[in-house]
Amino acid sequence: MNEQLLLNQIRQLGLCSRADLARLSGLSKPTVSLALANVERSGLVRTAGQRTGVPGRSAVLYEIRPEAGYVLGLDIGHEYLRGAITDLTGEIRAKAESRCLGASVSKRVSELVRLADGICSAAGVTRAAVTQTVLGSPGVYDPRRDAITLTGGMAGWDRPAVLAGLRGAFGENLAVENDTDAAALAEREHGHGREFSSFVFVSIGTGIGMGLVLGGQLHRGAHGVAGEIAFLPIAEGPGDVADDEVRRRGTLEAVGSAAAIVRAARRAGLRTTSARQVFAAAAAGDERAAAIVAAEARLVAKAICAIIAVVDPGLVVLGGGIGQAPGFAAAVSAELGRIAPVLPDLRVSALGTSAVVDGCLASGADLAWGRLTAQLAQAQADQLPAAPDGEAVMAVPVT
Repeated sequence: MNEQLLLNQIRQLGLCSRADLARLSGLSKPTVSLALANVERSGLVRTAGQRTGVPGRSAVLYEIRPEAGYVLGLDIGHEYLRGAITDLTGEIRAKAESRCLGASVSKRVSELVRLADGICSAAGVTRAAVTQTVLGSPGVYDPRRDAITLTGGMAGWDRPAVLAGLRGAFGENLAVENDTDAAALAEREHGHGREFSSFVFVSIGTGIGMGLVLGGQLHRGAHGVAGEIAFLPIAEGPGDVADDEVRRRGTLEAVGSAAAIVRAARRAGLRTTSARQVFAAAAAGDERAAAIVAAEARLVAKAICAIIAVVDPGLVVLGGGIGQAPGFAAAVSAELGRIAPVLPDLRVSALGTSAVVDGCLASGADLAWGRLTAQLAQAQADQLPAAPDGEAVMAVPVT
């Protein structure tokens, strides 16, 4: 469709004239003018002044109309809720975060809805006016149960009623993205991943997961579980593990998450309540804490070695509270040097706590564009004359 072709050009390049679009698209100027008139009527594009300071007649410039659509990105974590809303050009209109207060699933959903309403209100739009909502969540979508599964430490989040409640609040335009996959998308758009066509983002914190980008595209796998490295059967680590926790969270996460580090520290006689305190004690010279951190580095190195052997990425990005801890990447790299067949570039993510939200916004922007352009195509199809006596009507583009 000519209109969709021009929309994609304007989206990628920003301000464009008819001549620019004709040259880039290969379409004739009359065809470009007709298609632009159609997208202007749809409300997706607007005129944005004229190009001056060049020889010849000044050219009318076109740009995406920001208010033509909105994308809401949300992140539901173990401790915090975060979110932001962008217009169709990707500009953030409002953002917010809050600590999770409710222990029950229903309270978490209610808190998420309140956060979303506050963000939309600050942006001057209603929740119903959002074109696409993307929620970054632990776990993956299971179409057989129509529920989120493999949710790790998020007790009760895998119940079908959770997804039903979210759809009731945000509508059918809700998409659920694995939180680590979303962070990998943010790394691709804004972080170290911009330099590589293929890389992995490994998050180690309250949970353990991986986002896999191959050829510039997020790879989810046949069942959506590509990157669920929490289930790698690597048991040696700083923490102990119970069978029920292994079934629920996976072996690697059960022995290597922040909770496992705290348990190991307490067994060693340290009075700590967080993995951050254990790392701080190690940095201050406590030998018990240092041994726990070293065991965690060995565990993570083994997991990354398995990833290298299968995927051979050019870049491994470490994220999460543990992955981004000072000195941890160097310890992991030293362990990898002893066991890995090759050493990819290993970097610490420079993205902040909004990485999951940023990834959801990137994913939501593509989904919103797909939805809006499909609506435009349908509107144009509806304008075609009805075929008499069942005959087909063929729309022939003008070139």
